[in-house]
Amino acid sequence: MASAPVLKVKDVAIFERRLSMRMPFRFGAATVTEAAQIFLSVIIEDEGGKTATGYAAELMVPKWFDKNADLSNADNEQQLRRSVHMAAQLAKEAALATAFGLHAALEPQQHEQASAEGLNGLIASFGLALVDRAILDGLCRLHGLTVADAIRINLPDIDTSTTPDLAGFDITGFLSRLQPKKTIHLRHTVGYVDALTPSDVNSARRNDGLPECLSEEIETYGIRYFKLKLSGRPVEDTQRLIQIAGVLDRLSTYKVTLDGNEQFADEAAVIELKDRIEAEPGLQRLRQSLLFIEQPITRTVALSKQVKTLARRVALEIDESDGTKDAFLEAKAQGYLGVSSKSCKGFYRSLLNRMRVEQWNAETAGGYFMSAEDLTTQAGVAVQQDLALAALIGLGHIERNGHHYVDGMQGASDTENAAWLCAHGDLYANHAGRARLHIAKGELSLETVLATKGLGVAQSAAQATFQSLQSGEKTI
Repeated sequence: MASAPVLKVKDVAIFERRLSMRMPFRFGAATVTEAAQIFLSVIIEDEGGKTATGYAAELMVPKWFDKNADLSNADNEQQLRRSVHMAAQLAKEAALATAFGLHAALEPQQHEQASAEGLNGLIASFGLALVDRAILDGLCRLHGLTVADAIRINLPDIDTSTTPDLAGFDITGFLSRLQPKKTIHLRHTVGYVDALTPSDVNSARRNDGLPECLSEEIETYGIRYFKLKLSGRPVEDTQRLIQIAGVLDRLSTYKVTLDGNEQFADEAAVIELKDRIEAEPGLQRLRQSLLFIEQPITRTVALSKQVKTLARRVALEIDESDGTKDAFLEAKAQGYLGVSSKSCKGFYRSLLNRMRVEQWNAETAGGYFMSAEDLTTQAGVAVQQDLALAALIGLGHIERNGHHYVDGMQGASDTENAAWLCAHGDLYANHAGRARLHIAKGELSLETVLATKGLGVAQSAAQATFQSLQSGEKTI
């Protein structure tokens, strides 16, 4: 490509839609029963005056970005809302630049302004991530390209200006070789209070046609990958894992990851859990099936305390600690091998971290990796953009839980549901007019996500959602 197109953000529109959980979602010290999804549409214009609209969406999950117990869920939502509005205003004020050039210019401004308002790096990243995705989506539509085709020719003009440690890395060659697969395994989240068998379902059955416990998830969807939430209390966690293993060990094969959600005080506490797992006869298959442990230690010390003793026994990954563009570098120095990919932290951050993995493994064969984790992404724009990103960086499985804790495309109008079912019929199933994620043999089809022009979302489907949001059309 001779030169990357330069763009101006002409306008930004922001909407919200509230939703409630089918059942409480317990992660770390938080239990979430409701939340709001934020939607963004951005109009971009190129040098020739051509315009396009791009879209993005994300659930504003409380108690993940900022776990300060003194803040209410509403306070957490307002933090994220502020981040989005901040990034939108900065984008409108930004000078003409390439899509990645806009990101590179806005990132330090966004983080500086957020910090001045007492908002941490993860919160700052949330708003910029939405703006970045909407701009990239618009850029793809402007040129009639799928996101994979756009990235393969580096249409956004991704460079090392924000990651000088990658100086000399062949970005053009790396991007040109990306070949996303058309299916991906779903890794099911087992929350800390989730029912494991029908007898564990304490409240009245919902009878909404969806699974209500782990064994039903397996039976209904054929899932073989699982993410197990921990409490940070080794004795209790071991007993919980024994109960889970009682369900999983019925399968001929399975893989698990463990998520500490920052609940362990230090490396020693995680080592105690690992010792208990290894000593427990009922956990031998689970131990052999373990891929990695995600963010076991609180972010306040995770990047300043070494975990190399533990890392010699199990691969470790950061998630909540990944609040800045350099967090993975800092984590690597402490002994972590992995970092999560989440659209809410940034499309470009994931791509650049994937390049780091490529470079580090070429240099040392050190087993560095990425995984795709979830923020209870909702059916529609949010889940599809996150799926497109995970496929693009070559990941074979992805955590999904939005389909379990929320019933389909909750809050969407009849017209909206119909548009998504029509445009992305491989990814959704029709349940009485409502689009629900379609999981077959433990996998999701990405056929239409990868084939559509834009960042994983068909124009007709995106327009149906945003027209519904603008009009306040009655929802189901």
